[in-house]
Amino acid sequence: MEVIHECCCGLDVHAATVVACVIRKGRKPIRTFGTMTEDLLELRAWLENEGCTHAAIEATGVYWKPVFNVLEDAVEVMLANARHVKAVRGRKTDVRDCERLADLLRHGLLKPSFIPPPSIRALRELTRYRESLVREQTALSNRIEKLAESGNVKIGQVPSRTMGMSGREMLTKISRGETNTEALADLARGRLTEKRASLQRALEGRLTETQRWVLGELLKRYDEVEAALERVQQRLDEQIRRDPDPFVAKAPQLLEAIPGIGTSVAQTIISRWA
Repeated sequence: MEVIHECCCGLDVHAATVVACVIRKGRKPIRTFGTMTEDLLELRAWLENEGCTHAAIEATGVYWKPVFNVLEDAVEVMLANARHVKAVRGRKTDVRDCERLADLLRHGLLKPSFIPPPSIRALRELTRYRESLVREQTALSNRIEKLAESGNVKIGQVPSRTMGMSGREMLTKISRGETNTEALADLARGRLTEKRASLQRALEGRLTETQRWVLGELLKRYDEVEAALERVQQRLDEQIRRDPDPFVAKAPQLLEAIPGIGTSVAQTIISRWA
């Protein structure tokens, strides 16, 4: 079988250990490392000392990510398709797994998984965090509305948005003990002022002292999440401005490689894309 890589490494990654097998000129040294940063740097130094140019990691949850991040600049790391690797039969042990990965990589028999460049990985982290904040904010909004409804405060039936500026000010006053519906209705803004009579009726509720306290806490948490959303959006905007899209940068070469598309056509597409 044709050898594609003269010196390569298979890495079997777990939460606490990384078992590494290097194949080079018939030798197959195997070592086990921890997963602390110091241990991974030791792994990197060992691979460089062995003259290893390529390494393969099987996708295992998130455990492969720290290993990839440390080795990325030292060797060409391939994230192996887990389904493809598992299709190869044989008794499963850590040593056998890393040796098998190294052997498959050596002969070019591994199917890589796509790993985006660092700038895209950074955007993924930020957008995933933002998504979690949006979900939390939605859950808080629903919880606030249900709590108000349990005290017969029907604020969700009059404004188009319960957690709009007017609605939040009214709920904040209610959480602090305000019961005068006229005073609460005076907080209405914009087109909501046209529904003043309906608003007064909706605000005539009976919340207990405990419900008011919980309402205040939920409103505080809602404000905290909203502030966090503003911060992450600002960071996203900065990240996008600072790091140009690497895929757009490579697009001319990719388009020109398509049969039937010339350089001028490719440049025209890119100018419109960018």
